[in-house]
Amino acid sequence: MNTGKLTRKQLGAVGEHFASEHLRSLHYEILAQNWRCRTGEIDLIAMDGPLLVFIEVRTRSGTRQFGTPQESVDALKQRKVTETAQYYAHRHQLLDRQQRFDVISVMTDPEGHLQALEHFTNAF
Repeated sequence: MNTGKLTRKQLGAVGEHFASEHLRSLHYEILAQNWRCRTGEIDLIAMDGPLLVFIEVRTRSGTRQFGTPQESVDALKQRKVTETAQYYAHRHQLLDRQQRFDVISVMTDPEGHLQALEHFTNAF
């Protein structure tokens, strides 16, 4: 029986879609999505003018009983994203670019319809 509720993986994909559309509307150039290497994964990598931006997308559906999405980006996650970002910049010869780390918080209803999106620049 399908209740219309998204799986965790589907919810994450929906959140990343909303986040990438948001970034495109701000004229960011999306370089990569779900970029993986041995140190971890980065949800979105983009250029904001001359800035190389690494974006962690956090999506929640329904209530905020477990806190806001951005609150789940703890120190361990920040360290992993930072390490992975350095590997990406090295591998793509972008170490000379100024870097920024953003968090995009997406709230949806259980079916995946956008309720709210917040973009935190220089989040960590």
